[in-house]
Amino acid sequence: MSDDLLENYRRAYNTKVGFGAKPALVMIDFCRAYYEPDCDLYCGQPVFDAIESALRVREVARAKGVPVILTCVQYHASGLDGGRFFEKAAPLRYFVKGHPMAEWGPGLTPHDDELVIPKQYPSAFFATSLASTLTAMGVDSVMLTGLSTSGCVRASCVDAMSHGFRTSVIADACGDRHAGPHEANLFDMNAKYADVVSEADAIAYLETL
Repeated sequence: MSDDLLENYRRAYNTKVGFGAKPALVMIDFCRAYYEPDCDLYCGQPVFDAIESALRVREVARAKGVPVILTCVQYHASGLDGGRFFEKAAPLRYFVKGHPMAEWGPGLTPHDDELVIPKQYPSAFFATSLASTLTAMGVDSVMLTGLSTSGCVRASCVDAMSHGFRTSVIADACGDRHAGPHEANLFDMNAKYADVVSEADAIAYLETL
């Protein structure tokens, strides 16, 4: 990206919204499919780095009493509840309920006190109870981690902002199959919808709670 274009974005989109007072950590779709070399969704080292980062953030969040919510993609055997998304994206067949590729990624097992939100579409908020649950809990902000940056993380980011939550995206704890879409979507989310932060910044904030 040229220096002129970067300066153009800095002039137009250079606002920070901050973390908020009562956050929740959302871990989006860290499923086995992204980690298995024989699977269409395999993404290589970036997603291993992402889940390791997310697990470190989660450990601090739990120690500070911050709610942790995990999402997973889950379909009826027919795929009918996936609608046009299931038609368009062939790898979604791996998320039919009971498929081994839909299991959690390496090192991730939900704790008994962590809410798991099944979803059928990219956003963690679309047609799920997530927004109303967070509101009922008094949460005012969300910290997003997950896979993939250009897909379900971005969709969840836009909807989190649209529901009125201060939104941060932890760059180190998100992954994609290529650096190009990963960086481009982080750039765009940071410009328009959220604050994109590092793992270190997220943990430093959590430590203040």
